[in-house]
Amino acid sequence: MTNPPTGRLVPTTTGTDLVISRSFKAGIDDVWASVTEPERTARWYGRWTGEGGPGQIIKVQMAFEEGAPWMEMRVDVCEPPRRLAVTSVGEDGWQLELVLTEAGGRTELSLVHHLPGTEGVGEIGPGWEYYLDMLVAAREGTPQPIFDHYYPSMKAYFEELRP
Repeated sequence: MTNPPTGRLVPTTTGTDLVISRSFKAGIDDVWASVTEPERTARWYGRWTGEGGPGQIIKVQMAFEEGAPWMEMRVDVCEPPRRLAVTSVGEDGWQLELVLTEAGGRTELSLVHHLPGTEGVGEIGPGWEYYLDMLVAAREGTPQPIFDHYYPSMKAYFEELRP
């Protein structure tokens, strides 16, 4: 069974942030490793190659997309174990950020997709819900979620968030 969508839209001075969070009963360093170490990202998103670090270009394989395509990402910010910001290289130029906080033996991970507006959020939101649930499944050793349970069923939820 798929969890209900949790994403929210936050207006910014440059557009809109789509924010989706998950909480883990784990230390921040362990969760950071799940989102930055190539062998661990391969379990829920895809592996990556290259020299990680601010200003560097890495290649990321979207292992759970049709054809498992590779894309280039520029590392904009890397502040272990609290913040990672990347921008996809190419015409889309997606700007993504992962922010981690720890309190009381739990780590909160927020994925922030910086959008120029709210166009397409009905497609984008369900995808990130799916990938974050993939991360949960990879960490907990539970079965992987099925993308068809996220889209198109969550599309209306995200479109209704638009102002």
